[in-house]
Amino acid sequence: MTDSILLCKMDTHTAMVVFQGKNIRRIWFNEEWWFVAIDVIAALTDSADPSGYLKDMRRRDEGFAQGWVQIATPLRVDTPGGRQNMSCVSTKGAFRLIQSIPSKKAEPFKQWLAQVGYDRVKEIDNPELAQKRMREIYAAKGYSDEWIEKRVRGIAVRDELTGEWKKRGVQEENEYAILTAEISKAAFGLTPSQYKKLKGLKQENLRDHMDDLELIFTMLGEASTTRIARNKDARGFGENEKAAVEGGEVAGVARSELEKRSGQPVVSPENFLEEPEKEKRKRLK
Repeated sequence: MTDSILLCKMDTHTAMVVFQGKNIRRIWFNEEWWFVAIDVIAALTDSADPSGYLKDMRRRDEGFAQGWVQIATPLRVDTPGGRQNMSCVSTKGAFRLIQSIPSKKAEPFKQWLAQVGYDRVKEIDNPELAQKRMREIYAAKGYSDEWIEKRVRGIAVRDELTGEWKKRGVQEENEYAILTAEISKAAFGLTPSQYKKLKGLKQENLRDHMDDLELIFTMLGEASTTRIARNKDARGFGENEKAAVEGGEVAGVARSELEKRSGQPVVSPENFLEEPEKEKRKRLK
């Protein structure tokens, strides 16, 4: 490991990276770390007003201003005044940001980002490393072991489904989203966007705010869809859409039966924005 990388410290438990004495906030989003842009700027420039520095960059450089829309995403981040939306960049976006900032610290920062990428490659080669890190991240966010076990299992079920879709000719991104919405509608009576609205979520990951039963029925719908698509040898978007509806219906029927017998709805407006899942679990026992 190079000296420049030794200047940085990764701290999984605080979701913070310390680069040469400068704190850079980060948040886990879309299966990777995203960094608060003004924190990156502050670390590279020592600017007392990184927000102003960023505004000046966008004002001076039209090309940067246009590209900024593509690399920056507003995410909810902890601030002294509470959780707020702040512009964040992925590792790839951070590289592009660094290219626009004249700084002697740029190279050490690039090396650290490269080390992060290397760690991701190791996790791809050894999925157990990724699962271990994922569990640590969720535990640091205040989730119980019981919930984490279901969430991690749900990710595996989802990966198996998207892998099946890919083999069967479903185009990524847009078509995946449509099929996922079909499963959700059949299972819960709500699309993911409607579900997020019910729970009062914006940029947050919906599944990170589901309780145990919501996660279980999500898994059932997706696992059923995988088996139906495989057994019926569904090909292309149209046939896989039918399989998605059927798979979601399996979960929907089971959910309705549980609700009828328990007298309590499975779909819940509850979230973990203010109270961590682990604490809420203790309180409701």
